[in-house]
Amino acid sequence: MKILIVDDDRKLCDVLKRGLKENAYVVDCAYDGKEGECYADTHSYDLIILDVMLPSKDGLAICKDLRRKNITTPILMLTARDTVEDRVRGLDTGADDYLTKPFAFAELLARARALLRRDNPSKSSKLSVGELLLDTKSREVHWKSEPIELTTKEYVILEYLMRNPNAVVTRTMIESHAWDYDLDSISNLVDVYIRRIRQKIDPEQGKQIIQTVRGAGYRMKS
Repeated sequence: MKILIVDDDRKLCDVLKRGLKENAYVVDCAYDGKEGECYADTHSYDLIILDVMLPSKDGLAICKDLRRKNITTPILMLTARDTVEDRVRGLDTGADDYLTKPFAFAELLARARALLRRDNPSKSSKLSVGELLLDTKSREVHWKSEPIELTTKEYVILEYLMRNPNAVVTRTMIESHAWDYDLDSISNLVDVYIRRIRQKIDPEQGKQIIQTVRGAGYRMKS
């Protein structure tokens, strides 16, 4: 899952980014309103964590404009304002949830999980493709009932493929989903990770569940 954080508090952004990455999320950060809206307009995210008080353009205006553009990405609004009127105004602009500062990271993480699975069966916590099973809550992966140890990046890529079974996923799509925006593209980086994942989930290569689509990318064959 890929998350955008828009907040001018760089220290808070760094803490949230580190914590979310430890939980296998890919995170981009923007530090003012216009930059954040540009990120949301031009990149695909699974969740936007949006502060209300921002330089250049406030979060309420951003949220309203994103919804006007039919960008339906779930939005978790952050604010130091805790009155009922403030919460109602945030929700009325199109936000999906509201969290008041200061907050516990565990609560933000729980709210993020709830928004990511809300009204979207494809974002179930348990995924299966053939004999490959993945649980996003425990981050456990099993192949033919045997547990598989993956690095965080391997896990992120595998989850992305499993959420798009039988679809051709290009290398660019994998790069944009599994790495931060600031990463310089490295031509064979995706191929290296796909090879590592294949070796772990099917070391004998008896059944290629991750197929190479020549000239296009990869496909998780169900």
